[in-house]
Amino acid sequence: MAKHATLKHLRMAPRKIQPVAKAIRGVQVAKALDYLQLCKRKAAKPLAKLLKSAVVNASQEKGVDIDTLVVKTVMVNSGSTMKRWLPRAKGSASPILKRTSHITVVLGEK
Repeated sequence: MAKHATLKHLRMAPRKIQPVAKAIRGVQVAKALDYLQLCKRKAAKPLAKLLKSAVVNASQEKGVDIDTLVVKTVMVNSGSTMKRWLPRAKGSASPILKRTSHITVVLGEK
């Protein structure tokens, strides 16, 4: 009886989100939210919002105790990449890749 929430096209590189996602994987929801509120990384805010959304999705189903929910998986995948160009010397240009992420949080009971 796993419930999930998905965030797509987050304008942040997946490698910046991975350490925060790894820290909350397998942890109870209350402890994960506490960690995300105290974490200083920029990725913590959208992850906290997504985790709260997954909790609300789980609470819509009958017979689910929110206090026993655990973060089963947090998948961080790369999304589309915006490609921009930066002018350089002698008429050349260097690419700038603005990466995006897709995040999926799956909750389950102990």
